[in-house]
Amino acid sequence: MSHHPRPARLAAVAASLALVTTALAAAPAAAADGPADAGITVPKVENLPADFLSGVDVSSAIALEESGVVFRDAAGQPADLFDVLSDAGITDVRVRVWNDPFDTAGNGYGGGDNDVAHAVEIGKRATDAGLGVLVDFHYSDFWADPAKQQAPKAWASMTVAQKAVAVKDFTTDALQELETAGVDVRTVQVGNETNNAVAGVSGWDGMAQIFSAGSAAVRAVFPDALVAVHFTNPETSGRYAGYAANLASRSVDYDVFASSYYPFWHGTLSNLTSVLKNVADTHGKKVMVAETSWAYTLEDGDGHGNVIDLPSEATQYPVSVQGQATAVRDVIQAVANVGPAGIGVFYWEPAWLPVGPPSALDANKALWEAHGSGWASSFAGEYDPHDAGQWYGGSAWDNQALFAHDGTPLESLNVFAYARTGAVAPREVTGVAPVHLTVAEGDAVTLPATVTVSYNDGSSEVQEVTWSDAAEWIDGPGTYSIAGVTSSGLAAAATVVVAQRNLLRSPGFEGDNSPWTKTGAALTVGAWDDPHSGERSAHFWAAGSYSFTLSQRVEGVPAGSYVARAALQGDGEDAASSVRLSVSSGSAEASVPFSMDGWRNWSMPATAPIDVAAGGSVTVTVTATLAGGAWGTIDDLELVRAAPTGVDTSALAADLAAAEQIDRSAYTPTTATALQTAIERAHIVLSADAPSRTAVDGATAALTDAADGLVVVDAASREPGRGVLSHDNGWDTGLQDGAYTVRMNLWWGENGTKLRVFENGERIATVPLGYGGVAAQSAEIPVTGRKNGVYVYTGELVNSQGTTALQPVTVTVTDANPGKPVLSHDNKDGDGTYTLTADLWWGTNATTYRFYEGEILVGEGALVAATPGAQRATLAVTGAARGTRTYRVEFANDAGATSSKDLAVAVRK
Repeated sequence: MSHHPRPARLAAVAASLALVTTALAAAPAAAADGPADAGITVPKVENLPADFLSGVDVSSAIALEESGVVFRDAAGQPADLFDVLSDAGITDVRVRVWNDPFDTAGNGYGGGDNDVAHAVEIGKRATDAGLGVLVDFHYSDFWADPAKQQAPKAWASMTVAQKAVAVKDFTTDALQELETAGVDVRTVQVGNETNNAVAGVSGWDGMAQIFSAGSAAVRAVFPDALVAVHFTNPETSGRYAGYAANLASRSVDYDVFASSYYPFWHGTLSNLTSVLKNVADTHGKKVMVAETSWAYTLEDGDGHGNVIDLPSEATQYPVSVQGQATAVRDVIQAVANVGPAGIGVFYWEPAWLPVGPPSALDANKALWEAHGSGWASSFAGEYDPHDAGQWYGGSAWDNQALFAHDGTPLESLNVFAYARTGAVAPREVTGVAPVHLTVAEGDAVTLPATVTVSYNDGSSEVQEVTWSDAAEWIDGPGTYSIAGVTSSGLAAAATVVVAQRNLLRSPGFEGDNSPWTKTGAALTVGAWDDPHSGERSAHFWAAGSYSFTLSQRVEGVPAGSYVARAALQGDGEDAASSVRLSVSSGSAEASVPFSMDGWRNWSMPATAPIDVAAGGSVTVTVTATLAGGAWGTIDDLELVRAAPTGVDTSALAADLAAAEQIDRSAYTPTTATALQTAIERAHIVLSADAPSRTAVDGATAALTDAADGLVVVDAASREPGRGVLSHDNGWDTGLQDGAYTVRMNLWWGENGTKLRVFENGERIATVPLGYGGVAAQSAEIPVTGRKNGVYVYTGELVNSQGTTALQPVTVTVTDANPGKPVLSHDNKDGDGTYTLTADLWWGTNATTYRFYEGEILVGEGALVAATPGAQRATLAVTGAARGTRTYRVEFANDAGATSSKDLAVAVRK
């Protein structure tokens, strides 16, 4: 499997809902008659054979070391990785082999640049540390997995028979190099996750030739080594039984049927045991898990997104070091439960660490390109243009490593040793199971009354939970997060998805699929293959070129605008291939193409909206024309109303960011809780797909009020004393104008920490005050721009013990407008050139002036106010024709405007 993140992400960064632990410790010796004392709890695996393979795949190790990564021992000292692994109870190392992971200029494709030479170096170091080696031949120049089994460049034009010869020769030569180097090869994989093909060969007859050729080479060079075939998707009913039967019917010589098992995707452990045991019992084969993993954090370590980075993607275990250890231990138990045929478990890439922090992304990119220490380099684009060519970058696995980012082993690395002895730690909570609820738009949101709390000893208990009231602000489609607190005070979290109401029946093919109409034999509706959600999908594949349609007609649709959406994953198309999603009603139609970007890289397009009349019918159709060998699945089709356009939320987002920076511990619990409630409301509103103006304005006001309502924790023993409001209007300038100062004085008494002042009942100012016991306090609030009228000022002093109203004051404004300007001119000689002068000798000042000739504006400008001082404005006039002209000037400020008397100017010459 090639492990890299989904190609697109709004990002934004998701926070882990599980408890993340980074406890580091060497594997302590177990008591002779009991489990080891440790920092994590690992129940002993029952019926674990002494020779059970406890393996890890560290194929990226050399590239990482060349990029400057330093591995450390449990004490934090630099150490050889393979010695650290051996000390932790690891018995075997797996290393992948690509034929030629380089371009013609010698630039590596990345992912460790794992050619035969790298495999030899890793194999020698593993052998020197006393570890066995599993060689994993991909028979490709880069990643091979269910979505990609591309033939090496050198084999691209070969027939199946020629490829089989090439496989035998390549495998023989590579194994001989390993043998010559003294590598202890114990197991050899002939192909990697070969569900659909191997070495570019699909179909069981051809695939069997490739497997047999590889197996023959192993038998010849390492006759005592085990030969393994490798597949994935054990969750699909009948898959492994079918694969094993096909291998048997074609007499493929192998010893081990190996499976990938990632808890995120691959079903239950009981099913894993069942399908592996069926292969072992039916065909007499050994079985193992060749790849598994779990995340200990959701944080990214290198600036390249991770495969698993959302809480909703990792729900089977807590995202923590303890959860990681428990997940691996459970896989070991599942394989051991097969019986003697269950021979081992390998953890995939536990040492794929960041080469640098996210803050050093540019430097990281240079290292990934130079040494191949990322999952893919840009140079891989020539060989894999659709995947590596677009999404190349760093480690998408660093949060699933068994080492901390600094190279120190996590205690979960010891899980293979602890599985043999058991390990115990003080009982601790490892996580509170997150709640996931999906409802249709308009349905009530009812959260559960209890949640499950997990402990590191594997036990769990149900606790009552109190949820935030934020759910009441959910409005329309979106993905919403609701916080809660359990009865023991633990944080709980719920994700509520409000989905647009889907008018299609059986949209995920999970039950009665009769509403669907299909054409073409290549499409299987209700298949088990690779669903986007649930357990079923519509799967398509054919060896030769093919086409199909899948459609559903919906009658009696309410009037409105509608879109169609769907999910598709697949690969193998050519330039002439096409898969489109369309929606139609009468003459209205819209369609959109799917892209086929590889296994589990889901294309989820939406059509443009079409208008539907009341009671109309709508048809949703998928139409495909594909090249032979193209494959994929379709799932989760939708016919929904087109979403309305949401209002601008940038101001609310900015207010929310500011509110979240407030240190709520500095304020009284009641007011801090009120702010938290407003913050949660804002998050809910911003989580809607299309927030309404009413919702945004309400959340903004709630944040403002809550921030204003914060009360500082102080030493007050009672509510504040009663202060007095006063003003200086008329005293400051001699005028009762619209600019003055309102003052608060508390001459003596218990101090407040906040002053609120209201004008005619509306809050105009909130002023923080320093608490000083019973000393005098004062504050000034400047007031400007008031028009003529009466203004009543009230207020309150606030401290942690209460609120006290202030003695009010009334301000009467009679001189808000500018004083009356006087207009004059200097046209004594009567010609057409003169200057108009406007003077305000004393009075309320203006901030602008405007000159008029008759009713025509002929000049304007700004004035500097300095009430009650004099002001002057002038206007130069030139070229005026003979006659009498009438002028006036208007002085204005925020309160209003005052005009001069008219002035006549006679032009005689």
